Amino acid sequence: MNNIGFIGVGYMGYGIAKNIVKHGHNLFVVANKNRKPIEKIVSEGAKEIKSIEEFSNKNLDCLFMCVTNTPIAKSISEKLSKILNAKTIIIDITTHNKTGSIETEKIFKSNNINYIECPVMGGPVQAEEGVLGGIVGASESNFKLAEPYLKIFCKDYFYFGPVGMGAKSKLLNNFLSLGNAALVNHLAKTAIKLDLDLKKVFDVAKLGSGNSTALVRVFDNLLKGDFTGFKFTATNSVKDLTYIQDLLKDFPEAEKVAKVNKNYFQKAVDDGYGENFISELINKN
Repeated sequence: MNNIGFIGVGYMGYGIAKNIVKHGHNLFVVANKNRKPIEKIVSEGAKEIKSIEEFSNKNLDCLFMCVTNTPIAKSISEKLSKILNAKTIIIDITTHNKTGSIETEKIFKSNNINYIECPVMGGPVQAEEGVLGGIVGASESNFKLAEPYLKIFCKDYFYFGPVGMGAKSKLLNNFLSLGNAALVNHLAKTAIKLDLDLKKVFDVAKLGSGNSTALVRVFDNLLKGDFTGFKFTATNSVKDLTYIQDLLKDFPEAEKVAKVNKNYFQKAVDDGYGENFISELINKN
């Protein structure tokens, strides 16, 4: 049984946190504005603390960060690095920009705190089931230290090398997944407008090379009248695609594709649908 802290119990964080509790560890979660997942995880055995500063007396072996973006992660890390001891290992689930995890590691390194980046592939369902795919950037020694914790919530995890390599791989994978999601949205929206049978459209698409997890995730729910199959918001899509555009700036053809997809999600945000899931945009704009 280890003492584990968690910052960012939201759509993704809740499932990861749930598996930590299920494995018998002492879990401390910091309060945030989204009360529903906090209250749920506390009801399942976690302990809520009111501020980051309270982590200082919890004798943490590990702390997870699963926050929205690089600036938030760095701001939190500045506070954490002053209160945690050197035995704590940081596992950062945040999707960073191409240098964000490197900058975050430097903050912790200045106080001799070990750090790994582990952005993940999969959604809230996979998080709850403990079958996410971890994309790890770390020193070899920190990777070994973190492995027992990675096994709690990952079906597979992949070591890409030093911190920074995980972020690059994650952004490239999101380039693919967000592009697929946008195409699936266009497919569904157009099929509806053309009065096509959605189940047959789905069955045909699954037989071809256009089959994907995004297609299944959206259409499995869509055929039941549920537009929430792809649980990733338009606002987060814009954030990731901004990071992706920066990563791809030396690859102009790829960067153009990222820009087109970003514009699609940006329009949804501008139209007031920023907090809607990707698949909800099918009937929103």
